[in-house]
Amino acid sequence: MGRKRSGTRTATLLAAAALAFSVPALASDPPGRVVSLNLCTDQMAMLVAGKGQLYSVSDLASDPQSSMMVDEARDYVVNHGLAEEVFLMRPDLVLAGTYTTRATVELLRRLGIRVEEFAPAESIGDIRAGFRRMGDLLGHRARADEIVSAMDRDLAALEAGKRPDLTIAAWEPNSYTSGTGTLVDAVIQAAGLTNIASKLGLTGMAKLPLETLILSRPDLVAGENPHYAAHSVAQDNLVHPAFREAVRQAVPVALPARYTICGGPFTVDAVRMLQQAASKIPERR
Repeated sequence: MGRKRSGTRTATLLAAAALAFSVPALASDPPGRVVSLNLCTDQMAMLVAGKGQLYSVSDLASDPQSSMMVDEARDYVVNHGLAEEVFLMRPDLVLAGTYTTRATVELLRRLGIRVEEFAPAESIGDIRAGFRRMGDLLGHRARADEIVSAMDRDLAALEAGKRPDLTIAAWEPNSYTSGTGTLVDAVIQAAGLTNIASKLGLTGMAKLPLETLILSRPDLVAGENPHYAAHSVAQDNLVHPAFREAVRQAVPVALPARYTICGGPFTVDAVRMLQQAASKIPERR
């Protein structure tokens, strides 16, 4: 009961402050002070925003395990997705993900702050659409179009390296894999390889039993093997003797998660990594 009263009181205080602080911008004006609460909007905004336009990015933008733009993130104020701290930044526009910081998003909207949400990219087409929308929101569509065009040129240059005859399994801690409808699967498709998970009819993030992985005999096994200071049960599948034997017979591909958590120019780098690994396997006659 006390927690509920505290939350109501916070919302009331913020609402009162909003009336005092609000200075609405013209609808036709690009936002001059943007705050991003989501890793993927962080990275898109850092690539598209004009000088001084983006004010704050989430704390994940500075995490080298998750972010591809750690160095760039140092130029911005860090936020932790809290409504109080974001409100005091007095943003013209807040960027968020559709699955994160729900309470913050709802409260900010109640306070009259504009919040635009982006769904996670699940395909190359989603990446294109996301950047174009970001360009429109920030008033820098030409810059967004340049990023998309550069990505498309780079992907076109990789067409010759496609090897649909080769199969690949993306295997992660706790025996999870990425099936149809994931960005990892989109990367595998762009590389011109055949995803074992999709071939098995798996969608989204799904479990791929070790026995199934071994029987599938993938030509390549991709993933990331994060090193924890202490033993992690989640990693037991990655040190299992049977898995190590399966990897020994296949070509291992180091694919750090930060390349596929969000979509961007670095997605092309992930495609290139897979193709470079595939090139080690002789052509089949």
